[in-house]
Amino acid sequence: MHSRLLAAGILISSLAFASPSVFSQDETPLTEAPPQTAQQHQRRPLPKPTNLKVLPKNIAPEDLVKLMRGYSAALGVECSFCHERGQSTHRLDFASDAKEDKGIARTMIQMTQTINHQFMTQVNDPDAMPADKTVTCGTCHRGHKMPEHFVPPPEEHHGPPPAGGAPPQ
Repeated sequence: MHSRLLAAGILISSLAFASPSVFSQDETPLTEAPPQTAQQHQRRPLPKPTNLKVLPKNIAPEDLVKLMRGYSAALGVECSFCHERGQSTHRLDFASDAKEDKGIARTMIQMTQTINHQFMTQVNDPDAMPADKTVTCGTCHRGHKMPEHFVPPPEEHHGPPPAGGAPPQ
């Protein structure tokens, strides 16, 4: 009996938050929602990536999307920054090399790969975590299309002034 009351309470609560389109003018349900199946929750499979020149040709489509979203966040841009829209479909043509920025991105990806594989692997700092020894797009771009120029803070003098120099003010 208790479980029936609980189920009825849950049903009433869920109907109270249902979309207005589910009810008629007199607040009676118009239709019952069809049962959800596992297939309705699945997305169609992503197509196999093409025209990969720098990234691994066997990268899983899901991994490529995750990587591209990381690039997008690191540069503060949308996909259309590097990818051209198709003339007839008006959808992004990810395989197209029409945009110059895509070529620049490939060069920058190669640069970070080279820095990480040839140079950062030589950093022998026992206190450094693996992420501390990895260069990413965000290392320089920090959410901007172009890397921000580093401006050092004003020089601070610690200790006595150099011989013949004016004391710090």
